[in-house]
Amino acid sequence: MQILIPLIFIFLLARLSVAAYNYYSNPRLTASRRSSDELVSILIPARNEAQNLHRILNSVLGLKGVKYEVIVLDDHSEDETFSIASSYGSKHEAIQVIRGKPLKKGWTGKNYACWQLAEVAKGDYLLFVDADVNLHPLLLSSALHRLKEQELSLLSLFSNQQMLSLAEQSTVPLMHYLLLTLLPLKLILGHRFAVFSAACGQFMLFSAKEYHLYRWHDTLRGKVAEDLGIMKALKEAGLRGEGLMANGLVSCRMYRSFNEAIMGFSKNFMAPFDNRLSLFLPFIVTLSLGPLFIIATGDLYQLVSLILIIFSTRIYTSKLAGEDWRTNSLLHPLQMLNLLIISGAAVQQHLFKNSVWKGRVVVQVPAGS
Repeated sequence: MQILIPLIFIFLLARLSVAAYNYYSNPRLTASRRSSDELVSILIPARNEAQNLHRILNSVLGLKGVKYEVIVLDDHSEDETFSIASSYGSKHEAIQVIRGKPLKKGWTGKNYACWQLAEVAKGDYLLFVDADVNLHPLLLSSALHRLKEQELSLLSLFSNQQMLSLAEQSTVPLMHYLLLTLLPLKLILGHRFAVFSAACGQFMLFSAKEYHLYRWHDTLRGKVAEDLGIMKALKEAGLRGEGLMANGLVSCRMYRSFNEAIMGFSKNFMAPFDNRLSLFLPFIVTLSLGPLFIIATGDLYQLVSLILIIFSTRIYTSKLAGEDWRTNSLLHPLQMLNLLIISGAAVQQHLFKNSVWKGRVVVQVPAGS
């Protein structure tokens, strides 16, 4: 115990240091009103997204400063996705709706949908967005300006998350809490090593020329966490990619129930750890259960130190992510419990290859197979 407690404190202080660095280095997208005549293809893969399509398509129609086309792919939905998207397409010339082809063996559903969209797109730039996001009017002009200013092949944004229920508040903040305490985001662009990679499939803006050259979704066709895989592959190819906080320009309501959050997160929860249990399990156990060992000592000084470290970390990560730090601090114990539940589901799926998402069995296969 005498050795364990200092190690836990070092672990927690290291995470606090990364969170503080991220906060003060301010890796946020800056809003810009600069206009462009180049065409951006906004590509939306949609499977059973009837409840989300109105919001995203209305927000797309409100974009300013950039010429764009919108292509929605209905990926064999079992709800009104196609009819809703088609109603917008019939009223707005910029919106096109296509039906997805049957899923090919060796592909994940999203990768195949994105690849089909890319084959149809005519833009100089390709923007892949999830159907559950909402776009600020200045989002596209801001992102395109950043892409060109930094000479990027890929710009990915980490969306602000909307959480309207306790189930969401006790699970969804884990995404940014883990991200912003694991990786200094400035290193994604600032360091050539691929290990310093992160991306969010909710918003991926590519140079079309380079995307078609490297065929990213085709190359990573079997990857569940294709966003992270693409950023790593892109950096390994010597190209420039960047990941930034959306700064309110992209928002998303990812999940609407506890079970949906557990299944959604667990299917790619191990990806940042290279899907290795030897890296994943020690990290999760130390993060979620380590503080209990400190509490068990009954040492008031250590207990106060623990509380200050956790609160400080939650303040930094919450403010950078656009979340309420008070709520995240209050729900921290519940979030840690849910972290264990999600991790257990992730390990079970990793071992037995039985992840199911939107009615499909998700099986990770080697890239290029």
